[in-house]
Amino acid sequence: MEEVAPAALRAGEARVQIQAALTCGTDLKVFKRGYHARMLIPPTVFGHEFAGLISELAPDVTNWRVGERVVVANSAPCGQCFYCRNNQENLCDDLLFLNGAYAKSIVVPARLVQRNLLRLKPTTDFCDAALVEPLACVVQGVEDTRLRAGLRLLVIGAGPIGLMFVALARHLGCHVTVAGRGKLRLETARRLGADQVINVGQQSDLAAAIPTGSIFDAVIEAVGKPETWEAAVRLVRKGGTVNFFGGCPTGTAVALDTALIHYSNLTLVASFHHTPRTVRRALEFIEAGVIRSDDFVDGECSLSELPMLFRSMATGNRAVKTLVRVHE
Repeated sequence: MEEVAPAALRAGEARVQIQAALTCGTDLKVFKRGYHARMLIPPTVFGHEFAGLISELAPDVTNWRVGERVVVANSAPCGQCFYCRNNQENLCDDLLFLNGAYAKSIVVPARLVQRNLLRLKPTTDFCDAALVEPLACVVQGVEDTRLRAGLRLLVIGAGPIGLMFVALARHLGCHVTVAGRGKLRLETARRLGADQVINVGQQSDLAAAIPTGSIFDAVIEAVGKPETWEAAVRLVRKGGTVNFFGGCPTGTAVALDTALIHYSNLTLVASFHHTPRTVRRALEFIEAGVIRSDDFVDGECSLSELPMLFRSMATGNRAVKTLVRVHE
């Protein structure tokens, strides 16, 4: 923990006093495995799911006011590269990332102020709003998988991302099965509307844990392990779609049955990150009450307790998300 003098704002920037910051699986991966080369270059602060109040604005920022309630995405695309021009801003060659939510305030760069700083309704809870960033990624995955009413979906993984897929898929009218671990997480999946919940326990063969005769039009892999990527391909029906949503550790590889993929006419996709449009769609779901922090945030800690919390998460703590109290 360090006391840092606030830096002077540069042109186009805003300072946000953080009212709610949440832990994230990406933060845990950084803590355990090392940094994400595009997102974090050490030494650096981290934490990127937050909402708060604008406390200061650069003189040239005229369309915002001090005191406004806001949420900020953790990145903004350049708007100029090939991918941005082709509506794939999540793949932008120059994504500008924002980290540092585990603090009392954060400086929002000009590009994020312009593209991914969003006003909140007066009634929107800051903790709910802080879910915008991960939910925007899930919205991207829902759209890439083309989920729709009546579709039979298997979600592998009952962490925060898997549970968000459950909530959105049920909202869209899908029939949802969840395969995962952790009694409380699986109870949350059922509460969010999962039709079937499968506790895989310590079973190494995921496919063997799924009841014989189960048919899935689509499978979302929300774990990020090579063995579950491989299982996902074996569990989808002919003509179905698999979304490799969970990012595996760097350097890992998978072995896929080429005959199965070809002769079953499978569609394999992988969703990464979010776009300004899916960020806004995520906030719409939150402000409509489809996604609520009460279903995902199951603990609190102070800033000073954060290192201890991450150590416990790294050793198997099954917390879904933790609210970090930054002003204690």
